[in-house]
Amino acid sequence: MRIFVAGFQHETNTFAPSKADWAAFERGSSYPAFSRGTAMLDLIGPSSLPMAGFLAEARARGWTPVPSVWAGATPSAPVTEDAFERISAALLQDLHAAGRVDAVFLDLHGAAVAEHLDDAEGELLARVRAVVGPTLPLVATLDLHANLSERMLALADAFAVYRTYPHVDMVQAGQRAAGMLARRLAPGAPRWHTRHRRLPFLLPLNTQCTLMAPATEVMQRLAELQAAHGVELELAMGFPAADIADCGPVVFGHGADAQAVQQAVDALHDEVVARRAEWALHWLAPREAVREALRLAEGATQPVVIADTQDNPGAGGDSNTTGLLHALLAEGAGRRFPGRVALGLLFDPDAAQAACAAGVGAQLSLSLGRSVAAYDGTPTDAPVQAEVTVMATSDGIVPLHGPMTAGGTARLGPCARVDVQGVQVLLASAKAQMLDLDLCRFLGVEPVKMAIIVVKSSVHFRAAFAPVAAHILVAKAPGPMAADPADLPWTRLPADRARRP
Repeated sequence: MRIFVAGFQHETNTFAPSKADWAAFERGSSYPAFSRGTAMLDLIGPSSLPMAGFLAEARARGWTPVPSVWAGATPSAPVTEDAFERISAALLQDLHAAGRVDAVFLDLHGAAVAEHLDDAEGELLARVRAVVGPTLPLVATLDLHANLSERMLALADAFAVYRTYPHVDMVQAGQRAAGMLARRLAPGAPRWHTRHRRLPFLLPLNTQCTLMAPATEVMQRLAELQAAHGVELELAMGFPAADIADCGPVVFGHGADAQAVQQAVDALHDEVVARRAEWALHWLAPREAVREALRLAEGATQPVVIADTQDNPGAGGDSNTTGLLHALLAEGAGRRFPGRVALGLLFDPDAAQAACAAGVGAQLSLSLGRSVAAYDGTPTDAPVQAEVTVMATSDGIVPLHGPMTAGGTARLGPCARVDVQGVQVLLASAKAQMLDLDLCRFLGVEPVKMAIIVVKSSVHFRAAFAPVAAHILVAKAPGPMAADPADLPWTRLPADRARRP
């Protein structure tokens, strides 16, 4: 079997300040950089991405991967038309040149929006179908936060959605997709039926975490229903910051027995709806969060972690707002625990490069962070003007070993750690979500020795940090990513989801 394989990953926050241009995909940052052909196989193979799981399973089954492109960029505002069309053109050129293929596998996110396309993945699937025809088996993986469209569901034979958040099962999702494809390719296999139901509300990112209720129980119920009905059952919880008609959670399933698929979908849909009140989000204001962290840190042997959720670069923030840094300084956190309070990663190329140029031990005046437009258009906190001491520098090439990232490498450009009144600020020249302990350690911060750590993340940090944290708090400082979808100025979301509590 010759299986055409390609990947396109972008999670789009239409309210965010910065777009994903072609350079963002060439750079990759928290994703592998753009690659093509056999170079893509070499780059993705050792990673923890779905493509890696699919490739391993494909080879175990004796299939031959026919590689095309890998394109992934850090979540942001929409993908530029130029970037999307370049990626699409390269993929389609490879597909035309591939000759006979027996199936197609795509490693997708499911929540991509381009400047000219609300449903970027639906359009990409349509273009692939126009080349391979309506009957060639086509399967794909999707992020748990996918905003699925009816067009996507109609064009693919099957999707395998991640079932964990933090996403520690990406490889397994790729393996499940290979298993689905094997069943589709089996001689005499019946064509599958797909059924879906859209949920009538949006789920905040923070409460989608499958380490906590109600998501834990919902995913357990999904597995039970899948086994009971003998179908492939999936839940895409949606990315709740895309002002498009298809934003929001979708329950769907695939199988040869249409009635069994529908029954499983209905049962899971009803389970999620019945728990509606349990998805509510709870947070603290910045100074309130810091005061609580200081209280909890007294006598604790492990750090208190504060999530700066509204500046999460994994959800469209630029990782450069200063609300939590101002709060740490105002509450004297660095005086209470000198050198044992850290914040990162703060995306500030100018400050990072100035610190690197000055060198370890240097003292200098820096402007840290930026004031940017929050999701409601209001400006975030002003930059922090401070006298700092440079404590460590790095070229920003960071091998990763965490539960989500093992086998990957972050490429962050010049990076530095500076001391600001006892607070250790980790500066980077590229955006990256704080989801791996190595993203502290490369600048000399050992997380387990900290009293308080502020992370630019919403949920992914929990995979690596929860095992070493005494407590976890969620802070709602001004930023581009709304913790509560009800706060967003929706214009295109259907009325049944836009304004309900």
